[in-house]
Amino acid sequence: MDSIWTKTAQMPHFSPLQEDLNTNVLVIGGGMAGILCAYLLSQAGVDYALVEADRIGGGITKNTTAKITSQHGLIYSRLIREFGQERARLYLDINQTALKRYRTLCRNIDCDFEEKDAYVFSTSDRRKLEQELEALSRLGFPAELAESTPLPFPTVGAVRFPRQAQFHPLKFIAAISKELRIFEHTKVLEVRPGKAVTNGGAVSAEKIIVATHFPFLNKHGCYFLKLYQHRSYVLALENTPDMDGMYVDEDKKGVSFRNYNHLLLLGGGSHRTGKQGGGWQELEGLAKKYYPKAHEAARWATQDCMTLDGAPYIGQYSKHTPSLYVASGFNKWGMTSSMTAAIILTDLILGRENPCVDVFSPSRTILRPQLAVNGMASVLGLFTPTAPRCPHMGCALKYNSQEHSWDCPCHGSRFEEDGTLIDNPATGNKEI
Repeated sequence: MDSIWTKTAQMPHFSPLQEDLNTNVLVIGGGMAGILCAYLLSQAGVDYALVEADRIGGGITKNTTAKITSQHGLIYSRLIREFGQERARLYLDINQTALKRYRTLCRNIDCDFEEKDAYVFSTSDRRKLEQELEALSRLGFPAELAESTPLPFPTVGAVRFPRQAQFHPLKFIAAISKELRIFEHTKVLEVRPGKAVTNGGAVSAEKIIVATHFPFLNKHGCYFLKLYQHRSYVLALENTPDMDGMYVDEDKKGVSFRNYNHLLLLGGGSHRTGKQGGGWQELEGLAKKYYPKAHEAARWATQDCMTLDGAPYIGQYSKHTPSLYVASGFNKWGMTSSMTAAIILTDLILGRENPCVDVFSPSRTILRPQLAVNGMASVLGLFTPTAPRCPHMGCALKYNSQEHSWDCPCHGSRFEEDGTLIDNPATGNKEI
């Protein structure tokens, strides 16, 4: 079940690390966030190296829907309410800056970059849309209410963000990574102060960035409490209309739409990892109902790290690790958030001031309602008397019949039927 990105990209190959290495900055993880960190560090003249346990772009990045937008659902009314107007403006500004960085980079890259308007629609609650528009007006952003949409079902309107973008993420990574110092098939086995031990040698570094989707170091930062994971599904459909924009439902269990070439990417069926959800069956039903003449060209699923308050964790890994940094919790908006993370982390490493550091600080308060939900899920997982169990923290694994995998409902690790690791935070295979 390869994504269309995997099917249509030629990725460069990099040799594994085979000796000890000294560098100023080590980046762990070769997804979009890690690659962009390495790229911006290289542009700034910083001595760096990136290690990836498998292939670059081979994790969550290859399964994205690849929208580049500062519209992350109906988030700005919530950010103003929970963080205040100034921090909400900073969140918007840096995501718009991230969009501009992509726009500039993609001018000279063949990665199917297209400017498209982005829409968040509602099928039932117009007041939510109006509240978001009021919030965006306070922030000075030119969003509009779209009264009608080309969607195949009725809506009560949509919030429109002009001049956002979409692209081919693997073509983009392939282009910017060619001259970077990257070691593939190099798995980090242990991280100590100033050093990471890999299967190919030890890397000594003054600063280390953990860009591994879900942070894998449990003894710092309490990410096992601050994050949970969501799965969502995509069908790529032929013989469907051009939506001329990117559309996402304000309901967390709703659907999303965008086109790529002649294909319509229909996303949805989401659920917390390890729990029951609509999956591909839900999308198949929608495709049959709304696009009866469509043909399936590809299908894939992805997994997203979700934070307690809707903003990513970008910055110092914890208060007690001044030379260790993290980028995680992108809340289904990984493309823009990856560039945001690269900008902030590069500034932190270079000692440059960035007004957004506090907005994304991983050490901000965890006293949010979602914390209790995450804690209860962990308790239930630990005390469920079944096997097999996740090697990450011992929670009971659940069998995912749609994807034929063993999934952890506590923290989102996933394993093949034979126990081979698919998704972290677990760091190794599981005997099944």
